[in-house]
Amino acid sequence: MKFKLSLAALLTATLLFATLPPASHSADALPDTFVDIETVIPDALMDIRYFGEHNFLGVRVDSYLAPKCILTQPAAQALAKVQKDLAPFSLSLKIYDCYRPQQAVDHFVRWAKDIDDTKTKKEFYPTVDKRNLFRDGYIDSRSGHSRGSTVDLTIVPLPAPIQPSYVAGEPLSECYLPAGVRFADNSLDMGTGFDCFHELSHPENKNIGPQQRSYRLLLKTLMAKHGFRNYDKEWWHFTLNNEPHPDTYFNFPVK
Repeated sequence: MKFKLSLAALLTATLLFATLPPASHSADALPDTFVDIETVIPDALMDIRYFGEHNFLGVRVDSYLAPKCILTQPAAQALAKVQKDLAPFSLSLKIYDCYRPQQAVDHFVRWAKDIDDTKTKKEFYPTVDKRNLFRDGYIDSRSGHSRGSTVDLTIVPLPAPIQPSYVAGEPLSECYLPAGVRFADNSLDMGTGFDCFHELSHPENKNIGPQQRSYRLLLKTLMAKHGFRNYDKEWWHFTLNNEPHPDTYFNFPVK
């Protein structure tokens, strides 16, 4: 039997379809231009600090629901080239942070405004008055990390030495102290710990030893070779020069 649809019925169906709400992606969904770095660099080491308590807040940061590194696809592909250059020398990247949701940045801001919360001061900002964190540029209401093409990282020798676990409540040591005195990290000695709010963290600071300067130069040179620029106050912080979202600050969670 042949099915015939009247013009009136066709118009009714068309109008009904037109009034349906458009399909939308969940605000929590990973945008198409982003990728989990482990799908691109499966052998990179991870130490996602804001998923745990070993960071300058001393707690897990809002919107970090998993210890993952998420980056835009161009940034991830460029980082894979850095890892490829390191591999013949038994070296590997170790990643501390990648894409950072705006909600996490908001958490940073709330913490910075809470002047009485200084439980991590001895390790992460021992010489800085917390009241000056905004003035001195350590905390801001926006972060390049939220654009998805900025990464915090270091270099680790292979096979990777054992990384000591952080135990909340244990005595803290100043992040600018020499390796072996500050909290142990299994990476090459870059002269300070990660997220050290101190002038010795400035990549070009000459008050660290020649070996530490050479390691920083190695990291900076390889990252620059593949299109990243270094932030002048943090040896670990790099942003892709041609980032695909230079004006967009995302807020989907890390999961």
